[in-house]
Amino acid sequence: MTADERRASLSMAAVFALRMLGLFLVLPVFMLEAHHYRGGSNPALIGLAMGIYGLTQAVLQAPLGLASDRIGRKKVIVLGLIVFAVGSVIAASASSVHGLIAGRAIQGAGAVSAAVTALLADLTRDQVRTKGMALVGVSIGFTFALSLMIAPPLAGWIGLSGLFVLTALLAVGGIAAVLLWTPPEPARHADVPRGRIAEVWRHPALWRLHLGVLVLHSVQMSMWVVVPGLLLAAGMPQPAQWHVYLPAVLASFVLLGGLFSAERHGHLLAVWRGAIALLALVQLAFLLAAPRAPGVWTVGVILAFFFVAFNILEASQPSLVSQLAPAHSRGAALGVYNTMQSIGLFVGGALGGWAFKEAGAAGVFGATTVLAALWLVIGWAQPVPASSDRAVVEPKDGSVTAQ
Repeated sequence: MTADERRASLSMAAVFALRMLGLFLVLPVFMLEAHHYRGGSNPALIGLAMGIYGLTQAVLQAPLGLASDRIGRKKVIVLGLIVFAVGSVIAASASSVHGLIAGRAIQGAGAVSAAVTALLADLTRDQVRTKGMALVGVSIGFTFALSLMIAPPLAGWIGLSGLFVLTALLAVGGIAAVLLWTPPEPARHADVPRGRIAEVWRHPALWRLHLGVLVLHSVQMSMWVVVPGLLLAAGMPQPAQWHVYLPAVLASFVLLGGLFSAERHGHLLAVWRGAIALLALVQLAFLLAAPRAPGVWTVGVILAFFFVAFNILEASQPSLVSQLAPAHSRGAALGVYNTMQSIGLFVGGALGGWAFKEAGAAGVFGATTVLAALWLVIGWAQPVPASSDRAVVEPKDGSVTAQ
């Protein structure tokens, strides 16, 4: 990667990390802490509060991605982070689950993921884009690990409302990273065609990736309705649960480096398929283990395999979208992609809460197993861009050729 590509990748990773840390801080404690709010006795309502963030993101990701094609990425990113911070403050002041729903909904309106990934794609070459996206993925994984470690004790100290205040401050840090660190975005010319949502929806090489990210985040959100309770039942109190989460996430990073080698040698598609298969097997393992009151070690090992699959898919999918989409509609394509991701967050929270209320942990993991298996079947024929099928050779002079 060139110096500017490294700077772009690291700055966008920082924006994602600061924003996602705020979101992840509430994830492992939300289900338990929300019981202290008015209306907190209803698991379905709490699941809605977790997932409503994804619904408003789903509504706005594609329009804001399209707007970033037209008015510039940085303007959209800064505006979205401001809205996200406002929603965090509203959630911090809530005294009922309905207030949490309102704050989370406004948080979701700050839908900047498409603009961030589109800006990173603008500032990196195809040959190194998966590496750039993976740096973003690693930053997300690191912040997830950090949040799992610090969220339970922080929640005990400052409560859920304090976590939302911290989320607002992290969003301000993201704005600073965009304005002070990120390289200038490429000039936009009036005579260059702009992307259209309809063009992206119909693109034959993209729809499996859009479906896949919906499934991936539906599964993730549904899992977190159940996993904290499984650990609690196994004798691990909430403040100590990071002892399971952190090693599981860190263990998954060991295998993430293989993704770069796979892309360089034309095996990206095989790794992508394998990650989906592993995701399905993880959900099946939880389905079989949950009714038997699994111990802490069992849950931890299964989670480690989940994070391996999740990190690989989270890094490879947006890179594939950015390479398969026409350059003039990259923001629109990533907007649709992040719309489907956001729908997945909403579906996962709502489905997980409803399934847990009606059928317990087995109902949740039964649904996630079916979703992951369907994705594997449908996604098997996913095409990859030509640049991912060729081995990339980087001579000592820094030039890049493909073979």
